[in-house]
Amino acid sequence: MKIETKQLRKTFGKESALEDLSITFSGEKIIGLLGKNGAGKTTFMRILSGHFQQTSGTIAVNEQSPFNHSDVSKNICFIQESNNFYGKFRIDEVLQIAEVFYPNWDKDQAEHLLKVFKLKRKQKVKALSKGMLSALGIIVGLASNAPITIFDEPYIGLDASNRSLFYDLLLQSYQDNPRMFILSTHLIDEISKLFEEVAILHEGKLLLHETTAELAENHLLVSGETSVVDQAIKNKNVIHQTSMLGKKKAVLFGEQLATTDGLEVSKIGLQDLVIYLTKEEVDSL
Repeated sequence: MKIETKQLRKTFGKESALEDLSITFSGEKIIGLLGKNGAGKTTFMRILSGHFQQTSGTIAVNEQSPFNHSDVSKNICFIQESNNFYGKFRIDEVLQIAEVFYPNWDKDQAEHLLKVFKLKRKQKVKALSKGMLSALGIIVGLASNAPITIFDEPYIGLDASNRSLFYDLLLQSYQDNPRMFILSTHLIDEISKLFEEVAILHEGKLLLHETTAELAENHLLVSGETSVVDQAIKNKNVIHQTSMLGKKKAVLFGEQLATTDGLEVSKIGLQDLVIYLTKEEVDSL
């Protein structure tokens, strides 16, 4: 499957949710779609899933528009943070509808996951706890076997043990039936090892799009006394820097530095990279 956007823009009244977003995802992989709240992630995922149209620009799934196009939408399963299912439906009715809609539906997997998460078929959606609703969304997402499976904050209400279980089930589903997964999450450290590719959105724009191997190779965190850091990063490719109380941190791209007296140099984790790239700079005090 291939997803391609060109100068994708979406506004709601005077507010811009996406601004000139151009990005391409292709192949069978697990992709992390990251950024702060309000970055435009959910808007992008909803446009991709055909929930509404963009204001301008283009979006195509295998060269077809996803809006109002059943041949595209049946190949995309989008599990949102909430409001995925009609409250008066029973769990078994939700699964029956999903089986009709998704051509690759795996009924045996759905039945197995019901037992794993200890859900009862006759329970009504409106009577489920947040954790149970999340579990039901995970069941539908994984059992759909949709070529593009999207999870937007899928763990709401799940404790640490069940979140870990979800990650294991996701990886197993990916290994059994390779396809494109897109995951939006704020618990980056918990799941980052599964990502093969990462896209970071900020204020509706694409901030970064790299493989995880490129991320690990290309980014360094440099910290120490302000004067020492300033000297070390002079003429370097600095993509973020912040100072406070005589101390400074800087994120470098595509550079090599060694730790020396007064200067700490380290690889930067994905969650820290997202934090540094998407927060406002703080001036020295």
